[in-house]
Amino acid sequence: VQLQASGGGLVQAGGSLRLSCAASGRTFSSYFMGWFRQAPGKEREFVALSGVSTYYADSVKGRFTISRDNAKNTLYLQMNSLKPEDTAVYYCAARSSSVRSYSAENYHHWGQGTLVTVSS
Repeated sequence: VQLQASGGGLVQAGGSLRLSCAASGRTFSSYFMGWFRQAPGKEREFVALSGVSTYYADSVKGRFTISRDNAKNTLYLQMNSLKPEDTAVYYCAARSSSVRSYSAENYHHWGQGTLVTVSS
């Protein structure tokens, strides 16, 4: 599966953005789909995951919402109440397994990343 992320930009603290990730391939619905982010000088970290259920990092729980439209082969991340510490490059990723994982190393398909900058 090939992934194309979009929707990043510059926003003030407290604002909102919605990221999208368009996927190619006919088996989108069978994949675990996730969002990860990487801030400058930091490791890539888990943000949110969509499978049968949804899962979130504690740092974004209650502010971010992951969703997917299997008919459109698209994954979304609605980000509200953004904080400066949310600034990072956001990546969508796919994992063709029935076992969920929060570790970036277990995802084999990645989008190119989209930059989110939150100003204070």
